[in-house]
Amino acid sequence: MLGLKLPTDPRWVNIVEKNIEDILTDHAWCEQKAASTAISLIVTFPEYNELVQEMTALVKEEISHFKLVHDKIVERDLILGRERRDDYVIELMKFFPKGGSRSTQLVHRLLYAALIEARSCERFLLLSKELQDPELAEFYRKLMVSEANHYTMFLGFARQYGDKEEVNKKWDELLKYEAEIMSQLGKTSQVHG
Repeated sequence: MLGLKLPTDPRWVNIVEKNIEDILTDHAWCEQKAASTAISLIVTFPEYNELVQEMTALVKEEISHFKLVHDKIVERDLILGRERRDDYVIELMKFFPKGGSRSTQLVHRLLYAALIEARSCERFLLLSKELQDPELAEFYRKLMVSEANHYTMFLGFARQYGDKEEVNKKWDELLKYEAEIMSQLGKTSQVHG
């Protein structure tokens, strides 16, 4: 369904289980960044009415997810740590050249967002199946469904606002590039690490 070229090694869950505070902190910040991305798309591309409507709803959803994760942190007598550097996203954002037309820039940003959501979905599915903590496993199962919806929404908008054939080609190339990035990651208790 997601089209990812390299699945996460299930042993990543072992790293996560030893560092629950770290994964929850990283996850909370990922939700905050997702809300910020939606706001940025509204600010940068206000002329796309349908996109603005969907991004407005997404901001609300992502910030509510931030609160859900923060609630889990508080329930476990942990604290929200500082935001971590996300090497996955930093490397991913190097794929498309800077510049180009506004529509090209929009398509690229939508494809990045779709892929980040797809990888998050895949990771949350793995956590829902493999975590020994049943409460957290169920928590990630529910969030996985949202991530899948976000992935399809972003990819759908990219195909709507760009030339579908060209967008599909770029998407496939981006998926291959992302697999190379993922082959170097999976060793930290971060959502994308």
